[in-house]
Amino acid sequence: MPKLDLTQAFVKKTKVPESLNSIDHYDERMPGLLLKVLPSGRKTYYIRYKNPKKVNCQRKIGNAEILSLSQARALARRKLAEVAMGEDPFKDAPLNLSPTLEAFAENDYIPYVKTYKKSWEMDISRIRNHLLPYFGTMRMKDIEKRDVVQLINDQLPDYKPGSINRVIILLRYMFNLAIKWEIEGVFRNPTAGIPLLKENNQVERFLSAEEAKALLIAIKASKNPMLQHIVSMLILTGARKREVLDAKWEDFDMERTSWRIPNTKAGKARIVPLSDTATALLTKLRKKKRSPYAFANPITLKPYKSIYYSWHTARKEAGLDDVRIHDLRHSFASFLVNAGRSLYEVQTLLGHTQIKTTQRYAHLSTTSLRAASNEVSLAVPELI
Repeated sequence: MPKLDLTQAFVKKTKVPESLNSIDHYDERMPGLLLKVLPSGRKTYYIRYKNPKKVNCQRKIGNAEILSLSQARALARRKLAEVAMGEDPFKDAPLNLSPTLEAFAENDYIPYVKTYKKSWEMDISRIRNHLLPYFGTMRMKDIEKRDVVQLINDQLPDYKPGSINRVIILLRYMFNLAIKWEIEGVFRNPTAGIPLLKENNQVERFLSAEEAKALLIAIKASKNPMLQHIVSMLILTGARKREVLDAKWEDFDMERTSWRIPNTKAGKARIVPLSDTATALLTKLRKKKRSPYAFANPITLKPYKSIYYSWHTARKEAGLDDVRIHDLRHSFASFLVNAGRSLYEVQTLLGHTQIKTTQRYAHLSTTSLRAASNEVSLAVPELI
């Protein structure tokens, strides 16, 4: 998004770099005037302004092959003067057929993600609370990189980098879908080339073997008779809480010692191999089977809606107030890595679609690192 004092010679010779789909040059002398250049060589003057409703607008004012720079500046000056007087100079102009972001979200995006994405409610929340206040009434065609950068800058004081990144990733995905679906007027993604913020706010908590034993002692004393089985299953498989709570007996293949989780965060089924201990736990529970759900509430015979109270009581008794249920999944991965298992194995067992998600678990213990280092001295004993 270069900003410079445009000249007629520059307008005539400027081209789009090979790495870009288009480039906008903003005129320093006439704020609000920009020259858009396409790979085809077409050059068009636009003005950007806020209409009386304070909505960001971008309107075409002429072809740069026909209008001279001085004519474009004069025309932009007149139009922007009308804006300053509280009028919209383009209120009677033909409508941009590109949908507003709000219309696209409501009519296309949300109905689509509801068909496969378990976290679609989170998408709706981010759209309503973060994207629509900025871009809701803007035509998708008019949303520029500078608008996305402004969104990031405005949210930095109130939100953590990770939260802002989730919003940008969502906006990027929405535009990618609009382009893929050939939504009228949407030909480029304004988030392209904008890097995500560096995240330093991730807090990982891993149980040590001693802490795991203390926790198991505490959950066995819980008034909730199923808590010990639920927590044990979480530690033994690295599954997510809801995956265990909603597990049905029909999902377990005891002969093949595997568990098919039909509804995962990724939106597709995955197979989890069961350890000998996990198999023994399920065999024990199956003898008392009274419900189609393996870890059902013994009173309602349906999945627990929440186990927070009994969990919170048990972790306090174990002196582990800071441990969250999701940390059991982290701990499962940590135990594997510290036992010398590869990140590929951890990725497969946890059901991660991208290896970079698994990288957070690459925390080898000092003992493991020392053992790895000793491999060199074993291979070359003559060094000393």
